[in-house]
Amino acid sequence: MASSTSLAALPSQLASPARRAALSRSATARPRHHHHPLLREPPKGCRLVVTCNAQTAVPTSIAQGTPVRPTSILVVGATGTLGRQVVRRALDEGYDVRCLVRPRPAPADFLRDWGATVVNADLSKPETIPATLVGIHTVIDCATGRPEEPIRTVDWEGKVALIQCAKAMGIQKYVFYSIHNCDKHPEVPLMEIKHCTEKFIQDAGLDYLIIRLCGFMQGLIGQYAVPILEEKSVWGTDAPTRIAYMDTQDVARLTFIAMRNEKASKKLLTFAGPRAWTTQEVITLCERLAGQDANVTTVPVAVLRFTRQLTRFFQWTNDVADRLAFSEVLSSDTIFSVPMNDTYQLLGVDSKDILTLEKYLQDYFTNILKKLKDLKAQSKQTDIFF
Repeated sequence: MASSTSLAALPSQLASPARRAALSRSATARPRHHHHPLLREPPKGCRLVVTCNAQTAVPTSIAQGTPVRPTSILVVGATGTLGRQVVRRALDEGYDVRCLVRPRPAPADFLRDWGATVVNADLSKPETIPATLVGIHTVIDCATGRPEEPIRTVDWEGKVALIQCAKAMGIQKYVFYSIHNCDKHPEVPLMEIKHCTEKFIQDAGLDYLIIRLCGFMQGLIGQYAVPILEEKSVWGTDAPTRIAYMDTQDVARLTFIAMRNEKASKKLLTFAGPRAWTTQEVITLCERLAGQDANVTTVPVAVLRFTRQLTRFFQWTNDVADRLAFSEVLSSDTIFSVPMNDTYQLLGVDSKDILTLEKYLQDYFTNILKKLKDLKAQSKQTDIFF
């Protein structure tokens, strides 16, 4: 299987000495403040300064060589909660899938086992990006930074480099996952970055599809279901926030339907689950399905606000404060949901085919409780009595 490819593998239209030199120089450039080569000014209404450390895009279009197949896609962030579902769906639908994965001690062998090609690259090292885009028709960007990383490293600077490369190398469609209501919370770094990235894509001249998401059902398993089963504390807030959680499999399925729909070209869509839930409603549902009460520890929103302000006094806790700012939004009275009727109509999707949270959690608890029951039975069968 493929691993990280070098610039030497670029096709002939990129292999001229002038273009190769330009790509090599720009890819290895030291970080510095500059304007996007395709955009003379930062995105309008965006407070972020473009500080990309790669000028991998060239302002002129690159002549087309051998046409790429419309089925060739690159999934960025393929090992994540959403990314892996996008990969599975793409393979099931017959796409040729290439996965951009950062070099890691534990290789992403499961992606190869599924039938995808894995290439090693890192958005924080822009010189590794161009080779991954050779022969690609569509980029699906599911990537986000790791918790231990500064938010801007991957989610802003890395994405700027990726978008610039995509434009320069003639990528024909760019799919980007964002956050619902990101344009309404400029005080939250992650949401501000998502909004600015949206505008960056829209102004770059690419054919794009931007999908804003509200929340994933999968995240509720580790947050609520498992702690309740293990009789551990479940953390919540006293805020009436409502989130319309969606199964990542449904997100992936709707994504490919939208990709093939010409009416969705250059659209910003929001995907939301059938119903918006408060934290307490989710906990109550888990308690009922698990057949036991939860040990709930409530964190007042006021504490989150105070903690965020306190961490701002220390330079080394800036990223913690950034993430607390996002937590504060999730713990407010915001409703992370939108009516989906128009989107269903645009995509030709029946709302009845979208998995509900009740069914998702019911299936999880039914399966896990059956496994626990079987393990208990096996353990009794192996007991030795004297």
